[in-house]
Amino acid sequence: MRQRRSQSVFFIGLASFTILIASTDTTEAKKPLKVFILSGQSNMQGQARVSTFDYLGDDPKTLPLLKEMRDDQGKPRFVKNTWISYLTRGRGREDGEGFGQLTAGYGARTNPAKNGGKIGPEFTFGITMQKSLHQPVLIIKTAWGGKSLHTDFRPPSAGPYDLNASEIQSLKKRGRNIEEEIAKRKKQSGVYYRLMIDYVNKILKDIKRVYPNYDENQGYEIAGFVWFQGWNDVVNSGVYPHRGQKGGYDKYSEWMAQFIRDVRKDLKTPKMPFVIGVLGVNGPLENLEPRYRKIHGTFREAMAAPASLPEFQGNVIAVRTAPFWDMPLDRIQKKYDKIGQRNRQLRNKVKKGELTRTEADAELKKFEASLVTREEIALRKRGASNAGYHYYGCAKTMALIGQAFADAIIKMENIGD
Repeated sequence: MRQRRSQSVFFIGLASFTILIASTDTTEAKKPLKVFILSGQSNMQGQARVSTFDYLGDDPKTLPLLKEMRDDQGKPRFVKNTWISYLTRGRGREDGEGFGQLTAGYGARTNPAKNGGKIGPEFTFGITMQKSLHQPVLIIKTAWGGKSLHTDFRPPSAGPYDLNASEIQSLKKRGRNIEEEIAKRKKQSGVYYRLMIDYVNKILKDIKRVYPNYDENQGYEIAGFVWFQGWNDVVNSGVYPHRGQKGGYDKYSEWMAQFIRDVRKDLKTPKMPFVIGVLGVNGPLENLEPRYRKIHGTFREAMAAPASLPEFQGNVIAVRTAPFWDMPLDRIQKKYDKIGQRNRQLRNKVKKGELTRTEADAELKKFEASLVTREEIALRKRGASNAGYHYYGCAKTMALIGQAFADAIIKMENIGD
């Protein structure tokens, strides 16, 4: 009799436990799909090769993040319950898309539909977001290299781009037809803004195409937008003739604020958390050459400025990326810059007949050996895979940036753990 009672208690307890698990699973399943949009130019594409992942392990501070980026076999992890759809343009190709469960390889791509062996901010953004949310996540990424805010991503409310007096004068000096140039710029205005919005809407209309496990009964919520762009604006002295001076980039701030409002309007998300990834190429301002400090300094402030507007308080955050610039790689690169300068000098001597090609090569090799150690050569190979304007193609830098972007949205949404 006592044994039967014990068995009854066991089965009742087991049934209760099963009901509890089923209830928990159902509750989890009912959570809506969280959709995040990532957009911008080449640094949002991401130029960091997977071959630089090991570099994160050299730093005790980023070793834990590296472990989250890899599985038990040391390969890039597939992020649980997290998918991505990516619209971009490959080298010499038309726009195309790639989609699937989030892992490494959704950085810049030669073929939009194939793993490019690179990451941008999206990989650790997804890892960080999933750790916090524990629910379905979809990242929609639209990024193209070499694109501006002033023209390519120009927000609709800004109207077509108008050539300023400085640009018109420059075009006249070069003998260009001003009317044709105005028409050309008008046609280019906002092309990539529209591609971005159209692609987001396309994915949201058929989510199961890119996220097979999507349950329409769950629904979805557009939970955040990240903008990471800026190089084509910071270097354009035509659009910003007073760059480096106070107010020289005020138009960027104006267009950025309009961009935020227009995106929210077009996606019907009036308070959608928005992150402005502030361009941080070259790191701290004191690390730049003096002639560039004011240019980059004033541009960074102009990028961040919309986050200070009263209407955007609590729902727009400017994330500074300069702190993630890798200084050890930077110090080595500065030595290679000197080597490049010396190479140009020696080639000039060869042209003048002052040195033979063999003599110039030997002198350059000697100069390089005196400047760069074997350890530095190995470190550079381990951590860098691209140019400085792409944050050296350093996975450590991209991983930290992606994590920071996700943390900013989590802070605004007050979501997760």
